[in-house]
Amino acid sequence: MAGHSKWANIQHRKGKQDEKRGLSFSKVAREITVAAKAGGGDPSFNPRLRLAIDRAKGVNMPKDKIDNAIKKGTGELEGVDYVEVRYEGYGIGGAAVIVDCLTDNRTRTVADVRHAFNKYGGNLGTDGCVAFQFRHCGQIVFAPGIDEAALIDAAIEAGADDVLANDDGSVEVITAPNDYMTVKEALEAAGFRSEFGAVTMKPENETPLTGDDAQRMQKLIDVLEGLDDVQEVHTSAVFDD
Repeated sequence: MAGHSKWANIQHRKGKQDEKRGLSFSKVAREITVAAKAGGGDPSFNPRLRLAIDRAKGVNMPKDKIDNAIKKGTGELEGVDYVEVRYEGYGIGGAAVIVDCLTDNRTRTVADVRHAFNKYGGNLGTDGCVAFQFRHCGQIVFAPGIDEAALIDAAIEAGADDVLANDDGSVEVITAPNDYMTVKEALEAAGFRSEFGAVTMKPENETPLTGDDAQRMQKLIDVLEGLDDVQEVHTSAVFDD
């Protein structure tokens, strides 16, 4: 696709996340609490908690805050009872959008999400309207120039599901969601440093946007991500050079 670079889009996505790092303590703590409540406070036996702690370390969250968030999830400390809610809809150019939330007030959250969609050119849809267009998986991305053959061997040995070589030279290692941290750590131990990684909803097909449409879509994503109850925004939109 002319002008479309996987690596450029991944760098753009990573840059946007880095911009928000200083604002993300509360959201990361919320994810830790919910993960601990769902699967217990020992990350060795709770892959979701292990991933949440890894994200917390990525934003330099202090250890005492991590520990307190875990204790709120296990009931050792008093905390808010959050529930997981997912909203689906369409953005600019029909791009699919999934909004994952943790909330203590569904009425407030759906009103905020609907307002963002309506104000910035999208449409909130019904449950399941776009989720089938995504694959729930772990995604570990390596910059162009990586030793692809060696990485493939290491990824297979580590238990990855797939390795995708992109035309621009970047490489994506795909894992089952619960295997993400195990594979990531195994690749790091083998000397492979990733540039980006997450358990995500990876679109099966992408919606390329350019010019004003790309700017409008980015605004919608930024507004959704800025909502207090929103943890993650997944989209099929990609931005051409």
